[in-house]
Amino acid sequence: MTGTPRTGPVVVTGGAGAVGSVLVRALLADGASVRVIDNLSAGRREHLPPADTQRLSLTVADLKRPREYSTALKGATSIWHLAANTDIRKAGRAGPRLDFEEGVIASLRLLDEARRRDVPLVRFSSSSVVYGLPTVFPTPEDYGPLAPESFYGAGKLAVEGFLSAYAHNYGFTAHIFRFANIIGPGMTHGVLYDFFAKLEATPDRLEVLGDGRQSKSYLRTEDCVEGMLLAAERARAPVNVLNLGAPDRISVREIAEKVVAAHGGRARIEYTGGPRGWVGDVPQQWLAIDRIRALGWSPRHSSAEAVDRTIAEMVASRAGRA
Repeated sequence: MTGTPRTGPVVVTGGAGAVGSVLVRALLADGASVRVIDNLSAGRREHLPPADTQRLSLTVADLKRPREYSTALKGATSIWHLAANTDIRKAGRAGPRLDFEEGVIASLRLLDEARRRDVPLVRFSSSSVVYGLPTVFPTPEDYGPLAPESFYGAGKLAVEGFLSAYAHNYGFTAHIFRFANIIGPGMTHGVLYDFFAKLEATPDRLEVLGDGRQSKSYLRTEDCVEGMLLAAERARAPVNVLNLGAPDRISVREIAEKVVAAHGGRARIEYTGGPRGWVGDVPQQWLAIDRIRALGWSPRHSSAEAVDRTIAEMVASRAGRA
């Protein structure tokens, strides 16, 4: 493993997902050739532009089975590793095996194959939930101890650790991005997706898990991708850990009121009570973004603006299907 930058294709795992597909389009717009690896369990082919053999290809594969995707790594300059279970609540119901297999095991096999194929750069989508229940807000990257409360967070933190060790032992350059709540087109889970689904089922009532005082940072997908691309270009340490979030946060109560207003304002909002939405939920999240701001990036949208824009898109999308 030389670690020397070179020209060649870029690999994006989970590239047919909500964040991955925006990243793929940005890389293509920048002139890169992109090889997407996705098992399509959450991603959708229609999220991607039409594949062609020159600039874009899609390999449908399970990351736990390198033989299914090994050739996609041949000659690659970098891997953007976004593939994972994306639903924290789903993992909580399923137990630890889901995030262990789809997060840790799949990532280790990908890293081994990257080492075998001499791919020098790996960029990984981690999460703010690795911090657990922080007591410092905004929470900086050097906060500790890291004590995740969900299996999803435990899996992300484990992959962070292995990626750091691979970088130091095998000469990788690693970028680890700890995401806030990322929202935008193509979502298949999350608070906005859930609220819209609930109101479609019961238009006169919106159940909100918890007491509504949960407060978190929300980042638009395109802002997230811009931050990752800039950091990948400018952060050059062997291991680079960077928070990606908005400079503020918004409460679940405010989001619920916005969604109800977008549906005509008739539904009553009912709270289940308690400080958390579910076991493993982190009710308060607000990331410090000074480190990536020092590289020259700031998000274009506040949390409220990101929520408003995404709600408008979701309303328009559903009206188009009616």
